[in-house]
Amino acid sequence: MGRTMKVAIIDDEQDMRQSIGQWLALSGFETETYASAEEALRGIKPDYPGVVISDIRMPGMDGMALLKRLLSMDSGLPVIMITGHGDVPMAVEAMRLGAWDFLEKPFNPDRMTELAKKAAQSRRLTLESRALRTELADAPVLMRRLVGTSPMMERLREDLLDLGQADAHVLIDGETGTGKTLVAHALHAVGPRAGRRFVTLSCAGFDEAQLAARLFGPGEAGAPVPLVEEARGGTLLLEDIEALPPALQARLVTFLNDQGVPPETRLIAICNRHHEDRTLEDVLRPDLYYRLAALKITLPPLRTRGEDILALFTAHCEQFAEEYGCEPPQVAAQEAAQLLQAPWPGNVRQLINIAERAVLQNRRGSGSIASLLMADNEAEGPTLTTEGKPLKEHVEAFEKMLIDNTMRRHKGSIVAVMEELSLPRRTLNEKMAKYGLSRVDYV
Repeated sequence: MGRTMKVAIIDDEQDMRQSIGQWLALSGFETETYASAEEALRGIKPDYPGVVISDIRMPGMDGMALLKRLLSMDSGLPVIMITGHGDVPMAVEAMRLGAWDFLEKPFNPDRMTELAKKAAQSRRLTLESRALRTELADAPVLMRRLVGTSPMMERLREDLLDLGQADAHVLIDGETGTGKTLVAHALHAVGPRAGRRFVTLSCAGFDEAQLAARLFGPGEAGAPVPLVEEARGGTLLLEDIEALPPALQARLVTFLNDQGVPPETRLIAICNRHHEDRTLEDVLRPDLYYRLAALKITLPPLRTRGEDILALFTAHCEQFAEEYGCEPPQVAAQEAAQLLQAPWPGNVRQLINIAERAVLQNRRGSGSIASLLMADNEAEGPTLTTEGKPLKEHVEAFEKMLIDNTMRRHKGSIVAVMEELSLPRRTLNEKMAKYGLSRVDYV
């Protein structure tokens, strides 16, 4: 489940609160309990780092009223409702209003844990997205996040600056873990809508009724604002667009057609996976596909990005080393070659995971980067790509990484770098010029 997520349990029956809390605590959650809706509203604030499980029938403010209050405060907060026998119609109404799901008493504790874990994963993604949006409020931070000097990354940054200024809707495609969500945030951050709403929804995280309610809303007084309204004037990001049911695709086309030119709300769609025998054109309605694909960005897989791999690995190792209060691991020449030739099925996301584990094992003083690569790619096939790279390319990539890391460590001191690498000044200057490294970047 990753880092511990909270669960707020709201029920007027003490035994029920305690039993749910104990079970979820054993499942790895950090639990907190409330005896009433009023008490819960004092403890649960916007950006609450977890999910809510609430009984529907309670004295004073009931679960339905609590649901409306919570979702009006934070529309991305997952709320799971508990119902008694005969209350299923009320639970269905709660789902229409935006509840994550419901459990009917007596319920299976394993089913509750499963729902809570799925809701927690969705909540984590929502909060990460919000944090990323804040982080990408200015261009310098944005450029630091888009690490890489390969031609394809230079072209991507140029495309982002160009397409960010456009009004047309955008389709972002690419393998899992290539950074599509980051690019979507960047498109919003560098454009004229930067100061306006940026609203996200994963189409794979809900069933059709939930998606319809969250996107277009029931349109009733007191119900949470539908996302198409919440994003008005800004950007609406739909992840996993291929999971959007056909009926909702039709409603989305109608929404887009009603936008006018230029559109009041910009839509960015992310495709995260394709069926093996079907393209995105096969999955989406033609009118929706062509509305989105007018501006299309396809992100390159990590294995094709050459020396960007070493730059990314170094950057993330330094970040995790600072977080854990230790030194980053030193990458040997053989390990650099293995990083360059790894297949990286999980792309940048996989590299970040390996960088964190490399820092942790370096803190313990054991293990190697090579062993992490082998273990991580065991289930995915060979550790190295079948298409090898020339020796000269490996040597140059490693040399550039070594000079870059040493310059960074010595804060641009040429003398210290010359001594550590046993290089004469002229040779060091020539190599820095060759690799586009400048002393002023390290001072």
